[in-house]
Amino acid sequence: MEWRFKEYDQLNLTELYDFLNLRATVFIVEQSCIYLDLDGKDAEATHLMGYKKNKLIAYSRIFAPGIFEKKYVRIGRIVTDKKNRGKGIGHSLVRKSIGFCKERFGNNIIKISAQVYLKNFYKQCGFVERGKTYMEDGIPHCAMYFNHSQ
Repeated sequence: MEWRFKEYDQLNLTELYDFLNLRATVFIVEQSCIYLDLDGKDAEATHLMGYKKNKLIAYSRIFAPGIFEKKYVRIGRIVTDKKNRGKGIGHSLVRKSIGFCKERFGNNIIKISAQVYLKNFYKQCGFVERGKTYMEDGIPHCAMYFNHSQ
């Protein structure tokens, strides 16, 4: 696996296309969820891309505190290509994302908006659920937090 961290202005067109394609394939087509993925926030994110044999198979985007909420780092659009699930790549993606957050933002608490069916996956990665389930784009979600000091 080759992991790349890039700011928006460092992305080349192929990388941009790759992650927009992966996100659309999983979040819109595979999950049959019609929503606007192009939310205007990609320019404010650091993008983590995981390539295997020059094919993007894992992705997340990371936001500094203050972009979404004042006090939390946010990780979002966490996604792994369907053919590569169940191989530990998702766990590696989340660990790499958390590691970047710690390196860049210190011990700030990380918040994610997790699809409810994946909350056990995120619990295995060290996240804790807080609050009630809510609907986001027609899919049940829950807020989960990672505290480096736990």
